[in-house]
Amino acid sequence: MRILLIEDDKMIAQAISGSLKDMGEAVDWVNRGNLALSAVQTQTYDLILLDLGLPEQDGLSVLNTLRDKGYSLPIIIITARDDLDSRLRGLDGGADDYLIKPFDLAELHARIRAIVRRHHGVANPKPSNGVLTLDPTTYEVSIVGQPEKILLSNKEFVILQTLLLRAGKIHSRTELEDKLYGWGDEVESNAVDYLIHALRKKIGKEHIQNVRGVGWLVRKDVNA
Repeated sequence: MRILLIEDDKMIAQAISGSLKDMGEAVDWVNRGNLALSAVQTQTYDLILLDLGLPEQDGLSVLNTLRDKGYSLPIIIITARDDLDSRLRGLDGGADDYLIKPFDLAELHARIRAIVRRHHGVANPKPSNGVLTLDPTTYEVSIVGQPEKILLSNKEFVILQTLLLRAGKIHSRTELEDKLYGWGDEVESNAVDYLIHALRKKIGKEHIQNVRGVGWLVRKDVNA
């Protein structure tokens, strides 16, 4: 998953970015509202974390501009503003959630998981295609007919989660790289191929199909 963090406090931004990267997510950070608007025009994001107290352009203005321009990606407001008016303006303005600082990073992770599920129309907290079931809290995958769960690395989890949330869709190498690497991250040569190979070795190559020259997919509704 690729996340845009809009936060002007460097220490807070580093803490949030580091925590999300440790979970295998790709994070891009900007500290001004106008830079955020430029970022979403050039890069596809799965979610935005938006501070309200930004210099030059207030976070609520950024939120309103994004929604007015038709961007429908999930947005979580992260702010020290705990007054009712700010919360109402944020939620009524199109934010999907409102988290008041200081907050526990584990809670932020849980809220991100919940909002991503809702955005993809998935009620079950564990993405599944009927055979593979992924647990986002433990990074384990269960396979029908196999009693033991399989533990994945952070990056393996990101790849399989991406494939499962859009089961039936072919994902190119570039699309998968976008979920793994943010700005300034060194893109490892053939990293996606290596991770797909490792995943297929762990869970069985029949569960991730290679469409030669195009990309990879997991089948949708296998037991339907």
